[in-house]
Amino acid sequence: METLLYWIAEQRTTCGFPAAEQALEEPDGLLAIGGDLGSRRLLEAYRHGIFPWYDSTQPILWWSPNPRSVLFPEGLVISRSLRRSLNRCAYEITIDRSFPEVIQACAEPRKDGQGTWLTPAMIDAYTALHREGHAHSIEAWNDDRLIGGLYGICIGRVFFAESMFSRRPDASKICLVRLAKHLLTWDFKLIDCQVHSQHIERLGALRIPRSQFIAMLDRWCPATISENAWQSNPQDRPPARRSI
Repeated sequence: METLLYWIAEQRTTCGFPAAEQALEEPDGLLAIGGDLGSRRLLEAYRHGIFPWYDSTQPILWWSPNPRSVLFPEGLVISRSLRRSLNRCAYEITIDRSFPEVIQACAEPRKDGQGTWLTPAMIDAYTALHREGHAHSIEAWNDDRLIGGLYGICIGRVFFAESMFSRRPDASKICLVRLAKHLLTWDFKLIDCQVHSQHIERLGALRIPRSQFIAMLDRWCPATISENAWQSNPQDRPPARRSI
């Protein structure tokens, strides 16, 4: 049977996507091709459970895998070894101090010599989202040197995690612990982890049906948060905790 993909015209006047349920089963979640990485289109994509993932030799590819890997902030698993790292941690942990440096570090080649999916165009696009207040980073510092971090996109009470890096043992995991604590403080409900791996499973990530994930986005993305929630030292009082 011939496989047809939805083609998105490269224009910024419309940002519509097909329903996530139309994504292919093989490769899992491939939904559409083309378009651009403008902020409006990216936010529309994430709001509906879709994200871009491609390399420099390909056009923009849009994905919505099924099942979806998610992490509830209160469900983060802290292993004994990680807890020891936290107890003796001398790192300074900050929020949004150096987003461009974090995303550039995430794009660096890994220890296995492989590159990452972060093309220069994607780095520019997410950095623009950060300037607009939609993307955020958590950083770990040691003697004023950036040694770990992560970044992602915030829509309503959902944090769409994108990538992390470590230059010291457990640095990125410590940033994730700080992120989860921050999200709980401000009554966020969900961390999207996108694609499953044993690494995030050990940290407490779960696989849920895409339909359930989309329903969560429909419920929690329209919610409002305090404009001070992403300040390192917020001046207002966090909202009262509410049950999920």
